Order: sequence, then C-alpha cells, then structure tokens
Amino acid sequence: MTARLNVNIDHVATIREARKTIEPSIITAAVICEQAGANGITVHLRQDRRHIQDRDIELLRDVVTTYLNVEMAATDEMIGIAERSRPDAVSLVPENPNEVTTEGGLDVLGNIDAVGTAVEKLKSSGVFVSIFIDPIAEQIEAAKKAGAQQVELCTGEYAELTLSARAAHGEGERRANDEVARIRKAAVHAKSLGLIVAAGHGLTYRNIAALAAIPEITEFNIGHNIISRAVFVGLNQAVREMIDLIKRL
Repeated sequence: MTARLNVNIDHVATIREARKTIEPSIITAAVICEQAGANGITVHLRQDRRHIQDRDIELLRDVVTTYLNVEMAATDEMIGIAERSRPDAVSLVPENPNEVTTEGGLDVLGNIDAVGTAVEKLKSSGVFVSIFIDPIAEQIEAAKKAGAQQVELCTGEYAELTLSARAAHGEGERRANDEVARIRKAAVHAKSLGLIVAAGHGLTYRNIAALAAIPEITEFNIGHNIISRAVFVGLNQAVREMIDLIKRL
C-alpha cells in the first residue's frame, strides 16, 4: 500500500507574514495541494505565531476536504484551540521559542503525565492524536502508554546525513543507511504495539525513496522541500512529483 502524503504548507504563511499581508493565500495553497493529489494538509500552529495564525486553522477546517493535521505543543492554550476547531488530527510536537524549526522528537518518556493528559483531552473531543518522537523504542512505548494512536518518527538525523553530495559516498552513505535501518526498526516496533506509523522532518525529493520502501510507514508529512520546489515549477507540479516518488516503490 502506498503511503499517504500530507503537505505541510507553513511556509506559504511564512511568505505572507514577511509582509503581514493577505497573500499568498494559505487556503488557495491547501486547495491546490488537494487537487494535485495530496492526502492531507499539515500546519504547525506555533506559540509565537511566526507563520500559521489562529484564523488560518478556522478557515482550513472549513475548506480542507481531505485531512487536516495540526502540529502543536502540548500546552493548555493549544489543546483548547484544538478542542474548539477539531481538526482531523493533532500531532503533538516539542517547541523551543528560539529554534528555526523543530529540533527533534517530543520527550514523552520524561513528560508522560502532561502528554497523557493532553492526549486524553484531544481524544475526548474526537481528535485523532499523533506524537512526533525520535525513532527510539522507549519513546515509542511511552507514546503508546500516553494513549497516542499514531507516532510520527523524526527523520531529521537521516535528512541531515543526506543533504550534501558527499553523503552519497563512503562514510556518509554508510551512516545514512544505518539511520534508515534505525527508522525501519522503530517503525516495525511501533506497528507491533498497535500504533500507526508516520514519518517526517527534512525529507526531500532526493532522500524519500529509502523511507518510502518501509511498508510500516503509512504517512509522510513533508513541507519545506515541496514549497521550495513550487517556487520554480508551481505548487501543483511540486506536489505531484513528490507523490510520484512515494508511489514508485
């Protein structure tokens, strides 16, 4: 079965917020992604509102016809927003106000009570709950204990290892292959616990193939690389190209 693709459109809002204007439209972006064949739309409502705004969530909830996944921190404010807007899914993620982008998985093991409370509130509101974690067995088990229905395995380390041309040869290639093996092992373990498995963070047209070949991963969340490609070829084509790469395996 081909894995789903949720397109993260945060950086459409990043461009809009650079001028604090009304364009480019986050709604138009979501519609184009769906028309191109995306299985869902992902956005990250950050506490500093650097890109996606509260109003965007309301509008997207009305417009998205496939699947709306909202990434957010496990805070009372964010959980309250999710309870009111009721996206199809919430992905709980760590958040550091000084970070450029999410720096790694949520430490569920060290915050099991707080995460468990957030998960319970979301599920009570009819929201599907995923937790973004590093591909570590103990974190997977903690996510299961906290009540998550899905885990999204952080692929950031793999992405870093595949960024440069040097990664395709010698030690870089070996380390990247080792990281794929680690992600595969984590995916198998998560599925054995009854969890649905997603993956994302830093994935590109150049490195998706190795992870698309892991059958336990049934969903990918990819944003920056698709939006970057869209600058040159248009959003519709950029989404279709990524879907084709995921389907090729």
